[in-house]
Amino acid sequence: PLRLEIKRWLTARSERVKSVDLHSTEPWMLVSLYNGTVMVWNHDTQVTSITHQENSKRLASIFYLKGFVCFEDDMLIKLWDWERKWLCSQVFEGHTHYVMQIVINPKDNNQFASASLDRTIKVWQLGSRTPNFTLEGHEKGVNCVDYYSGGDKPYLISGADDHLVKIWDYQNKTCVQTLEGHMQNVTGVSFHPELPIILTGSEDGTVRVWHSNTYRLENSLNYDMNRVWCICGRPGTNYVAVGYDEGSIIIKLGREEPAMSMDSSGKVMWARHSEVEQASLRTLGDTEVKDGERLPLGVKDMGSCEIYPQTLQHSPNGRFVVVSGDGEFIIYTAVAFRSKSFGSAEEFVWAHDSSQYATREGNNVVKIFKNFKPKKTFKPSFGAEEIFGGFLLGMKSNNGLAFYDWENIHLIRRVEIQPKHIFWSESGKLLCIATDESFFLLRFLPEQISAAQESKERMTEDGIEDAFEVVGEVQEVVKTGLWVGDCFIYTSSLNRLQYYVGGEIITIAHLDRIMYLLGYIPKDNRLYLGDKELNIISYSLLLSVLEYQTAVMRKDFCTADKVLPTIPKDQRTRVARFLEKQGYRAQALAVSTDPEHKFELALQLEDLITAHQLALEAESQQKWRQLAELATTKCQLSLAQECLHRAKDYGGLLLLATTSGNVEMVGKLAGGAEKDGRTNVAFLSYFIQGR
Repeated sequence: PLRLEIKRWLTARSERVKSVDLHSTEPWMLVSLYNGTVMVWNHDTQVTSITHQENSKRLASIFYLKGFVCFEDDMLIKLWDWERKWLCSQVFEGHTHYVMQIVINPKDNNQFASASLDRTIKVWQLGSRTPNFTLEGHEKGVNCVDYYSGGDKPYLISGADDHLVKIWDYQNKTCVQTLEGHMQNVTGVSFHPELPIILTGSEDGTVRVWHSNTYRLENSLNYDMNRVWCICGRPGTNYVAVGYDEGSIIIKLGREEPAMSMDSSGKVMWARHSEVEQASLRTLGDTEVKDGERLPLGVKDMGSCEIYPQTLQHSPNGRFVVVSGDGEFIIYTAVAFRSKSFGSAEEFVWAHDSSQYATREGNNVVKIFKNFKPKKTFKPSFGAEEIFGGFLLGMKSNNGLAFYDWENIHLIRRVEIQPKHIFWSESGKLLCIATDESFFLLRFLPEQISAAQESKERMTEDGIEDAFEVVGEVQEVVKTGLWVGDCFIYTSSLNRLQYYVGGEIITIAHLDRIMYLLGYIPKDNRLYLGDKELNIISYSLLLSVLEYQTAVMRKDFCTADKVLPTIPKDQRTRVARFLEKQGYRAQALAVSTDPEHKFELALQLEDLITAHQLALEAESQQKWRQLAELATTKCQLSLAQECLHRAKDYGGLLLLATTSGNVEMVGKLAGGAEKDGRTNVAFLSYFIQGR
């Protein structure tokens, strides 16, 4: 099966719906009602933005180039030219009953098809009053018709009052398939413009989803809004609008994430429908790449896939790529795209070493393969609703998440958590478990596993408690993620591109749409992302900064000191703030290039000499006051006196002079205060001296 996720995206209550349409670029749904009202709903904000009411007769319409093709209750189809003041430029005659719907052929805009209650579908050519040919086969009136927009099949689909749906080859003029199952009149049919599915709606209240290649029934949807009257898919998206007796809805079908993958060398492979394409980042050469801008990549056609790809992923070593979908998987060689292995599976995951992989069949059977040969069939006691690859084999069930080792399929650890994603670092020492609400960073401790397996003392029914150590939890929802060293880079549900290292979250960019991480190329110092339209963009992210932060997290300051000279000067303060957050203030002071930051650090470290030098360079009264306060607490009274003089803080000087009993300072203060017009301080200074 296709395993299509189906979500109701919008519910718009109204009177009976006549027709629906989705805007090609804006988040709008146009709804026309039988009572003559036209409404526009914004499916992002979930509110109606425009309502227009007009008394109109029973009329439906489709726009075509310069004209307006419509059908009326007089059994005629008419073409109106709006550039010639709505002149009726052509009339099409031939139907002997009401015309219920017409649709333009997306492959030939001069051709259209019509459905009629006279039980026929007719195909017409602009310029000819009579039809090219007629398709007959329905036993009752035909209500709806649609063209297949893909390039490989000259197909039409129709639905009728005989409760049947028929697929026609309009070149051979034959019926190639009949879909049975609806209990009432079929009122809406649609070849989905993006997915390999057919949608049909009926007065029985259901929308049925069929596989467009096998014609297998995939799903039957009933949203309790009474009879279905119309269906419309939107090209370029997975949205579908449906009109009912009691309103209209928008549903989203399938994965949002594109079937797209990048290997470590920068070769990106993706599936466009069933066609697989590849692009290489190397072809960019010396082209200037700007953050967030679409990359001008040359695309190579790799061939057609035998199944409809829902996921596509490279093996960790990049030598193979697996395509999954339709309950099957096919492993291809990445270079020549030749089939290497295949099988049935609901889900496929790679092990970290690429020599092993696992598949899931149903919720109970997991199969392990090594070197493309079956190794073990495993039925986990807790069940397996989803599996995850990496250094351990993860299995999700209602009871939580269980990790098993790849070699012996021994339980390593079971935790009560419901993961959405699991991301392993390249070293296998760190992993991220992302849930619907937050994500957890954990350290994997294989040495604890070895010790527990030898002693048998720390083995429990939930595995080895010390197998993982929690590093941190972040209250953000991860959409996609990857590791570079000890830095976890991710896109969030708020469309932010960020990375987490050492408890600090650093924002790289705010994205203007949903993007999916593909990978990081160290030699480019760039991070690459793709969107559902298969555009690829990138952002600069210095490897030297990530390597330095990784070395600090590992407390390897020898490596950090070697990396530091490679970090550009304009990035040093950012690194210094990271050091400060980790508690390494002395190192931060040595690294920072921002005088303000350096002064703050010098005060925190009580480094009076460095703070004094920075205050001399800044000549800021505020800094002299701050340094005077620190010098006083450290009993460096001469330095405190200098700082207060430079800050012209006469009140502070008076306090310092009197508490320390320094007569000379009081005398000097009296003259300075009088000269600067600080009469109160001057008066007190003279008064204390008896002058």
